[in-house]
Formats: sequence, structure tokens, C-alpha cells
Amino acid sequence: MTAQILSAIFTIIIGVGGCVVYYWGANKILDAVFPSRGVSGAAAVDNLRRQGLIRPWLFVGPAMLIVTVYLVYPVIETLRLSVMDRTGQNFVGLANYSWAFGDREFRNSIFNNLLWLAVVPAACTFFGLIIAVLTDKIWWGNIAKSLVFLPLAISFVGASVIWKFVYEYRAEGQTQIGILNAAVQYLGGNPQVWISTPFWNNFFLMVILIWIQTGFAMVILSSALRGIPEETIEAAVIDGANPFQIFWKIMVPQIWGTIAVVWTTITILVLKVFDIVLTMTNGQWNSQVLANLMFDWMFRGGGDFGRGAAIAVIIMLAVVPIMIWNIRQANREGGGGH
Repeated sequence: MTAQILSAIFTIIIGVGGCVVYYWGANKILDAVFPSRGVSGAAAVDNLRRQGLIRPWLFVGPAMLIVTVYLVYPVIETLRLSVMDRTGQNFVGLANYSWAFGDREFRNSIFNNLLWLAVVPAACTFFGLIIAVLTDKIWWGNIAKSLVFLPLAISFVGASVIWKFVYEYRAEGQTQIGILNAAVQYLGGNPQVWISTPFWNNFFLMVILIWIQTGFAMVILSSALRGIPEETIEAAVIDGANPFQIFWKIMVPQIWGTIAVVWTTITILVLKVFDIVLTMTNGQWNSQVLANLMFDWMFRGGGDFGRGAAIAVIIMLAVVPIMIWNIRQANREGGGGH
């Protein structure tokens, strides 16, 4: 444990320190090659112009290189593998895609993903909006927001381990250490193996992601609510509108763009959900989702690079249009688009 902590600290120091040294050094070298001080007026203007052209590339260049190596290249390689056989060596055309849509487990994964898409973004956005509105009116609102936001700092795997204790099952007659089963037993019911109940176990897994992401939705929507002009709310109060009418007819329409961005951001996350399913059920009991199915085909049972890559491409094709719309909507909200 100590070695891991020291390794993490060392990595942070080297990473952050390296960035500082690079940007400082690159700036110094650029100033030395094209000096703007100690030269004549015309030469100084030319050098300043050259600095202005080169400096953005010095700062953005490393990020573009990293994006190319770690994002663009993997996308191209995944597309290539998706038309190859399990070894990634022999071309098979669209056979992997044909297999995917004809496979029962793949169709079940599609169904489960659609179920997650129908529930999680709506629940996170709804609860985040309600909490943002309610906590804005109480003196301990910031404390409440902090508590709601805390789960966002926990990894998906860590949150899944926490909720495993919530859903923990012990045979009848034994002391139930799972909070949910303990409550059921206290009320006179029978303990259940919640996460192994087909169909319903999907909802128990969704609760974990809702618990994590509600804090994200709350923070974004709370900022949007604070941007609503007080004059519109005061005018509604003078006209006799009640709090419910003010919320639905005045506040929500004015932040609808932000609500849509939050909704679609969580939608993208849901399409890629993997950690929670892997940790809680590993896709058993009809709880499989696309990302976990991709992982199974890619890395387990000897691996099938072709089928795993085909599933990855399908996930990417589902995410990209939503992501593009989300970026355009965010730009429009920020005044960057029309």
C-alpha cells in the first residue's frame, strides 16, 4: 500500500512538474528565437506576429498528439478489427456485425441498455433539479448539496462495493447485514437476493448510477437556476402564481437548454456503463449491457477481437450523434452558436 501511494505521488509530481517545465521552457525558447525586446520596431512587430502564430501550437500541440495517439488511433484500429476474425488477422467483412444482431445475448444487452437509458438520465435530471430548487431556499442548503455531491467523488467500482452491502443477502434465519434485507425482514417480509432477480436487478443496478450522478445534475442545474433573472420570478409572484406554477412555467423553460445538456451527458455515460455491471453481477441473471459484453468478447475465453471490436463500434455509433448534439447545445447555451 505504501509503495502504491508513493508511486502515485511520484507520478503526480513528475506529470505536473513535466507540464510546467515544458510550457515554461517552450515559452522561453520561443522568446529567445523570436525576441521582441532589444530589436528595432519593424523586427519586433514581425517577431511578435511569429510568436502569436507559433505559441498556440506549442501549447495545444502536446494535447493534440495525445488525443491522436490515445483516441484517433484506437478508433481506426477498432474499425479495422471489427471486420477481422477473432485473431484480428483475417478479413471477414460484416460477419461480426451480422453475428451481433443475430445473437440473443447482444439483443438482451440492447434491451437492458434501452432500459437504463429510459430510467437513469430522467431520474438523475429530475432528482438533481428538485434538489437544486429545494436546497436554494434553506440555510443549510450548501451542506445538503455537498452531501448529495459526495458520491460523485467515488469511483463506480467503489460505489458498487458500497451498494453490495446494501443488497447483501443471508439465508433466512441468519442476521441480515444488508440494509435493504434487514429493513424487509424487520417489516415482516422475506429477504431476497436482489441482484440475481432477472429484469428487476437492472433497476437495483441503476440506483447506484443515479446515486452517483444526481450530484452532477444538481450542480449544473443549480448554476443555471441562479442565472434566472429575479425580475421574472418577482413578476410571476405579483401576478399571483404559486410556487408550483413558478417552477414549471417560469424556471424550467428558462433552463431547458441546460436540462437537455445534463440529460444527454448522462445518456452518453449510460451507453458506456460498464464498471457497475462488472462489479455487481458481471452480466449474469440477464443484466448484461453492451460495454460489459464487449469486454467479455474482447478479453475473456481466449478473446475474439473481431466481435469485441464490432460491439465497440456499435457503442461508438450510438454515442457520437448524442455527443455532437450535446456539444452544439452547450455552445448555443454559452453564446458560441446560433
